[in-house]
Amino acid sequence: MGLRGVVRRVWRRGRPVPRPRWTPGPDEVGSEASLEVLLKPYLPTDHARQVTATYYIDHVMRETPRPSIVMDLGCGPGNSVDLFRSFDPDIQWVGVDIAASREVRQRTRDDARFVTYDGTRLPFDDRSFDLVYSRQVLEHIQAPLKHLREVARVLRPNGAFIGSTSQLEPYHSRSYWNYTAFGLAELLTEAGLEVKHLRPGIDGMTLIERSFLGRPASFARWFTDESPLNARIDDWGRQRQRSIAEVNLRKLQYAGHITFYARRPGGPPSI
Repeated sequence: MGLRGVVRRVWRRGRPVPRPRWTPGPDEVGSEASLEVLLKPYLPTDHARQVTATYYIDHVMRETPRPSIVMDLGCGPGNSVDLFRSFDPDIQWVGVDIAASREVRQRTRDDARFVTYDGTRLPFDDRSFDLVYSRQVLEHIQAPLKHLREVARVLRPNGAFIGSTSQLEPYHSRSYWNYTAFGLAELLTEAGLEVKHLRPGIDGMTLIERSFLGRPASFARWFTDESPLNARIDDWGRQRQRSIAEVNLRKLQYAGHITFYARRPGGPPSI
């Protein structure tokens, strides 16, 4: 059976969801049980919907006080400035990227501040930003720990670091890494950031078939709509009466993209 046949079997809707071979539990010996314990502090309990990195822009920009100085790290064409300005037309937005980026070379807008850097050292003073946003960038960073320590350095106390990165995504645009949810949380923590939430993005099987088929436009909707395997996991959760945290755990285990929300420690408490 070819790849598409396997994917069709997994994605096929309207049939009973097979009983899993295992049931995660704190006393069970195995990777799933261990992952449940390791990720428990970061698993949201409000909902288990699939989200993109912009989910946390909406969340953080509605807080009081609202961030006023923000960085899009790996900004590419700089389109996120429009989203941030929709919350605050006077926001101080800085787009940062390497000069050799294909997206930077194709950039046409000149209505915002753009800065290039060497891919490691951010050319800003300590504690300069309220928020750093980074969408699908970490997998392209050759030295991610150094990069994340720079993020922590330029954030003000209690400043937010939000974004997304790859877990189960085929090679693309000089990508170096894929991160498990546990590995990402450990890396953020080692860099001096406090992880608040990890949420699932598009599922890994959908990203794999998208790559295999040459990235057809028809797959674009699965980045925002609940992608096929994630929808199957929702069915499993309902039929097995699983908690929201357990559904998030299962989606994170098979996620193609992981969305994260972290803070630099210090300052007033946040959620």
